Amino acid sequence: MVIETSDVRSSPNEQIVHCARVLGRSIARKKVFEEIHRGKKPVKTVDEIAERTGLKRIRVLQEAGVLVNNKIVKKTKVNKKTAYEKDAFYSQNKTRILRLAGNKKALAKVPTKWSPKVPPITVEVAIPQNKINIKQLSVDDIDSFSRVHEVQLSPQLELYPLLEETFQKGLQRILGEEGKFTDWGGENDDLFSTRLVLDGKRINVAFGLKGRGTKGKLTPKKMGKQGDQIQRLFRTPADLFIVQYWGQIDQSILEQMKAFAIMKSVLEGKRIFYCVIDGQDTLRIAIAYKEYFDSNNSNFLKT
Repeated sequence: MVIETSDVRSSPNEQIVHCARVLGRSIARKKVFEEIHRGKKPVKTVDEIAERTGLKRIRVLQEAGVLVNNKIVKKTKVNKKTAYEKDAFYSQNKTRILRLAGNKKALAKVPTKWSPKVPPITVEVAIPQNKINIKQLSVDDIDSFSRVHEVQLSPQLELYPLLEETFQKGLQRILGEEGKFTDWGGENDDLFSTRLVLDGKRINVAFGLKGRGTKGKLTPKKMGKQGDQIQRLFRTPADLFIVQYWGQIDQSILEQMKAFAIMKSVLEGKRIFYCVIDGQDTLRIAIAYKEYFDSNNSNFLKT
């Protein structure tokens, strides 16, 4: 009597993934599995499997033993000889199992009760306009950077980016911020201060600074290892959020900042400001406040 070794009613995909993972990348194990489940014969001896696969008898015993221990086949006897009995479910799904075996990417896509693959769901939430209180600023709108009004960029000027640490310290001197800020991969911001002045009042500001190690146009995927730096930036208890970069900033950065500004404004019930400082405006700050940057690194202009 054949005894089913798999409860196919519980989760067929679960059984298929289990079998594929047991087979893995082992060529010998796959040969043994395939031969046991080949054809209509329900039971095959070790000698029959060895002859058909070209494997040595001891290797067949070893690989079949793995299949038995994982309840993929059943060990039995035929005329006092060791034999293995096929499983009806695995036999029916043999081709799919062999295709998935050793393929981690394909296995990861198979939905199971432990790892359901649910398509992303988009939920649209209508937010009344009177609940949204945000404003995009430029560097010219910020009192703390008022000296940039005196700087008109010349097309002959080229910018040598400063080290991120050097530029950060320069910003601290401009703001009068004496705090210490350590740069590490999981921080929410590169610089946080309560001393920035906007419209004659001090407000909290959080900076996300991208140093000269970043190349090309700045896009969200370049913001942190996981592309979540803007999201983390808006977790800080700030009123103004600034992203600074020594080159061109893509509009997608502004779009993402606007979205997070809206959410923060609605959730916290207050006005949120956001701003980008690209390479041109960074150069204006560097020129207007040249004495605030490290004198050893202040030669950042070429005429």
